[in-house]
Amino acid sequence: MGDAGDGIDRSFARRPPKVTPDAVGCAILSPPSASRGQLLPETESLTMSVAFRRESDDDHKEPEFELPIAVGPNLVTPRGLRLLGEEVARLETEIAKTADEEARKKLQRRLRYFHTRQSTAEVQALPEDGSVGIGSRVTYRLNKAEKTVTIVGGDEADPALGCVAFSAPLARALMGAEAGDSVEFQDREDAIKILVVEADPETQA
Repeated sequence: MGDAGDGIDRSFARRPPKVTPDAVGCAILSPPSASRGQLLPETESLTMSVAFRRESDDDHKEPEFELPIAVGPNLVTPRGLRLLGEEVARLETEIAKTADEEARKKLQRRLRYFHTRQSTAEVQALPEDGSVGIGSRVTYRLNKAEKTVTIVGGDEADPALGCVAFSAPLARALMGAEAGDSVEFQDREDAIKILVVEADPETQA
């Protein structure tokens, strides 16, 4: 039946609906959690818009990203450098025996990250004057509670085990201080009292 004569406008049927893609989150990079003596990339998540996907991508899979490298110097303890080398060797061995292509790609991505971290690592000696530096174990008092942390490189950090990255706000407040000093933290003057500063022997191995 034609459009004319029945009083009904059917012009909408000839117009394709307007489609606007919604923004979605992208893949979360989630390496296995580490215990002390293992390494994790410093940053583990990224987001992007669906607009950046190519129509030819299989099943509209989200594109994979390189593991992001932290901005700034890659300062490490002697143990940190050793662990970077061990992780590179472990990944190379794992890749050699992995047949699945997708699994290999993920391992190769981690290997590129740790190769870069290994090549840019700057081993730090403990300060000779006894002040807080990378590799120092520091006991301090904050809000009437005593705590002990070791200051390490970014990939060595694990706050649950008391290993704090030198770039973390707490570590920045402690760096350069000596036993007996009081330092500012979270906009509070003399918030932290430094009780003991000593070398953490594990970081020097």
